[in-house]
Amino acid sequence: MAGKKSEAIPAGGMSREDIERLIDVIHQKGIEEFELEQGGIRVRIVAARKNLAAPAVIHSAAHALPQVIHQAPAPAPIVGTSSTPAAAAPAAEDANLTPVTSPMVGTFYRASSPTAKPFAEVGDKVSEDTVLCIIEAMKLMNEIKAETRGTIRKILVQNAQPVEYGQPLFLIDPG
Repeated sequence: MAGKKSEAIPAGGMSREDIERLIDVIHQKGIEEFELEQGGIRVRIVAARKNLAAPAVIHSAAHALPQVIHQAPAPAPIVGTSSTPAAAAPAAEDANLTPVTSPMVGTFYRASSPTAKPFAEVGDKVSEDTVLCIIEAMKLMNEIKAETRGTIRKILVQNAQPVEYGQPLFLIDPG
């Protein structure tokens, strides 16, 4: 029987074909985010906004950098751009300000609860350990700290907005 040979991922037991089938099922069911860890391999699939498909990423203890395995078809290819204006690079007048970026994909919250006072406001002086916001990722609340001393000059994200990895959240004047 002449059949298509399944290409195994070097570090684990799932084949490329298995992952592609998983992506198809998740896409058909309309699931926005899915994560599976099996035998030292971590597969995380996140649906992009505005009908763009996000790549599946494989993480392994043996590989420090992720590998892109499959990207579902998108209406038009978009390379190196972002669909959100807040993710754009800071303006030239902000060049001397230090950005605080998102360390993960998730939902940005300025306060610990809807009725609580925001962690930080424009004009607040902060230190390295000052909590600026929370990013919710997979039902876990992650406190994001300033990691620098200075004064908050801009808050670049609205409360309860989704954020991407590396997206600037705050601009701090270290002076």
